[in-house]
Amino acid sequence: MTTTHRAVVPSESVPATAVAGAEGNERLTAWTGAALLLGFGAEGLTILDVRWYLKWHILIGYALLVPVALKVATTGYRFARYYTNAPAYRRKGPPRLLLRILGPFMIILTVAVLLTGVGLMVTSGQRHQLEVLHKVSFIAWFGVTSIHVLAYVWRLPQLMIRDLLGRGTPRSAALQRVLLSVGSGAAGLALGVVLLPWITSYVGG
Repeated sequence: MTTTHRAVVPSESVPATAVAGAEGNERLTAWTGAALLLGFGAEGLTILDVRWYLKWHILIGYALLVPVALKVATTGYRFARYYTNAPAYRRKGPPRLLLRILGPFMIILTVAVLLTGVGLMVTSGQRHQLEVLHKVSFIAWFGVTSIHVLAYVWRLPQLMIRDLLGRGTPRSAALQRVLLSVGSGAAGLALGVVLLPWITSYVGG
């Protein structure tokens, strides 16, 4: 079993603000991940009868664009800070090797699933090819994401509860993270609502 190797960085050499920043990044990722878990869960329900729930399937897909972008930003930032040798991020260490390998594929597949779904609505040509890509990328995404979720889902309650209790970082910062993750979901829903007339027209057509 692969273990996580943490870089040996003396605690006194890392400023408290940097430690709090790295911890805050991890917790924001957790909040956003929890929101995406609910969002993709709702999207999964529409797949049970996608023709009947096609309008909801498309609307939720658009609503997921914003929180997905936030999740990619938080994980990408941690990746960049770790590999540019930021002490606080080196102290936290990298994910397990398998998850490091799967991470880029999960991001690529998530983007592929969402963009092929958008592509089906905005282009009239190559429709069959896009449908195939959408389905194939979803199947691959589901497999990779299932491993990711099983590896991390047990940590979400711990990170979120610690954040709500103000342990390790200020409660004001925790509130900002909650508002940011909720705000990304609200912005995604707003995007879906704005596009609802177009979605309705597309489904009706």
